[in-house]
Amino acid sequence: MIRDTLTRQVADAIAAAQAAGDLPQFSIPDIGLMHPRPELGDYACSVAMQLARIARLPPAQIAQRIAKHVVSDIATVEVASAYVNFRLKPEFLGHQVNIVLLAGERWGDIDLGHGAAAQVEHGSANPTGYATIGTGRNVVTGDTLANALDAAGYAVHREWYVNDAGNQIRAFGASLFSHYAQAFGQDIPLPEKGYAGEDAVEVGRALAAAEGDRFLAMDRDAATRELGRMGIDLVMARIRLTMTRLGIHYDNYFSERSLYTSGRAARALEALRARGLLIDHDGALWFSEDGSPIRSGQGKRKTSDEYAESDDEPEEKGKPAPIQAVVIRSAAVVANPDERATYFASDIPYALNKVIERGFNPAVYVWGEDHQADVPRVYAAARTLGLPEGAIRLIIYRFITLMRGGVEVRMGKRKGNAILADDVVDEVGVDAFRYVMLSRSVDTKFTFDLDLVKEQKNDNPVYYVQYGHARIASLLRRAAEEHGIDLEAAYASDYPLPGEPGELDLIRRALELPEIVELVATKLEPHHFTAYAQALATAFSRFYESCRVLGTPEAVLYPRLKLCRMAQIALARALSLMGMSAPDRM
Repeated sequence: MIRDTLTRQVADAIAAAQAAGDLPQFSIPDIGLMHPRPELGDYACSVAMQLARIARLPPAQIAQRIAKHVVSDIATVEVASAYVNFRLKPEFLGHQVNIVLLAGERWGDIDLGHGAAAQVEHGSANPTGYATIGTGRNVVTGDTLANALDAAGYAVHREWYVNDAGNQIRAFGASLFSHYAQAFGQDIPLPEKGYAGEDAVEVGRALAAAEGDRFLAMDRDAATRELGRMGIDLVMARIRLTMTRLGIHYDNYFSERSLYTSGRAARALEALRARGLLIDHDGALWFSEDGSPIRSGQGKRKTSDEYAESDDEPEEKGKPAPIQAVVIRSAAVVANPDERATYFASDIPYALNKVIERGFNPAVYVWGEDHQADVPRVYAAARTLGLPEGAIRLIIYRFITLMRGGVEVRMGKRKGNAILADDVVDEVGVDAFRYVMLSRSVDTKFTFDLDLVKEQKNDNPVYYVQYGHARIASLLRRAAEEHGIDLEAAYASDYPLPGEPGELDLIRRALELPEIVELVATKLEPHHFTAYAQALATAFSRFYESCRVLGTPEAVLYPRLKLCRMAQIALARALSLMGMSAPDRM
């Protein structure tokens, strides 16, 4: 990447300044380049401020002495206060257009991962109902992160964790028995905290139609368990259809129950017990990060909003308190996973399975904010079990507010008023659905405005970005069909760029894509793709308005057609990384 080249040149300049006696000897620190305001340059380096104490010189003097030794054939160098600023040379920018055209649909690829195995586990909602709009944010986030890691050179594995064990499965099975019995005219009330939604009713009736009334004559507990397992299969089949519709595929659907039936859960607990980190306390089995006695007041549940606003663990004397959390509340959990009382009991062996057994590093989890409390616990368990630092990455996304006609749409899964992802996709389309889900940082709660997303105008960012690609495609099509221009000959030409500001700005924006891929893959923040796509579409719009393309002499026409093709490639790749289409017509 260009940034890496400039970083090396700064490091070489510091070494040269030291050799010349302009700077004292010291170990060269990490040199971070950033994008300053456009009027200041394309890249800026603030390393002079890091070196002030070491070199015992004012940062501005250090910046001057570094700049004096920079040798660069790709950029000019300026000093502004303590910053060394770089502006890419027009001739270098012109050459980069050919690089983008040569890369084609793989433009933006980098080799950050060097082929290492990485996993993104996303979706993973309880299989007690169809995919909701909240699940939609989860899977779109995870799928885009997987795309970014793939583009960054990782061998990516995509997984859905099926929560087919535990209390919610018992409640689901009991709810299905109620809906199933009602299909035969029997009034069996829903259990407390049962599932009343249309999807649960639909599954119960489907089981009645397929199986007849045979479960009515069975032992109630046995019937409930069997209906629950069959119901999970039906729900997961519907979820798979929704994922296919969203353009999302999975390499594996991992059963939580298998952690117990395989013995993995028992072995993980034994490993913790051998380390003295499992403690029997108050009728439950606890994990204690340092083996210390369980602190009073542990086990209080906070709401998701409380966790979103505060840290889970208190600090004592400036140091975080050791993590302590309930693992199980019943000894029967090892024999019967339906007795599992906490997610944590499964999180521990699952982390071991991911990192140790299957070799994923990083193993990325995408969780909703209602699991915020589990984050420090999983990290603590990973530390105590010796997993490599950074192997486990937990991403927490905030929930969504849905608006229609200026009114908030209330939703809740158990209450039966959840908004299904399929229903929203029916209204706005797959591309708009995915774009909106990616348009805000995952740690931001935002409003999904159905009315705005459906509008065909530039105020709608989805429309604006896709229209940008369609506009480029239309221009290139007109050049070939109406003006008889051989586009391949134009792309292969070596005319120099006129060097207009609109041309150079468009190239600069297109060249940022590899950096955006690295940013998303490193920080696990997919919203940077939407910001990049909008910025690129805007850069093309400004180029189109200020730089005439069709009807110009060949020496101007050909390089500008190359710029159009470059922008088309970069915008199409950005849309592809977001799992969206790049339409040629709108």
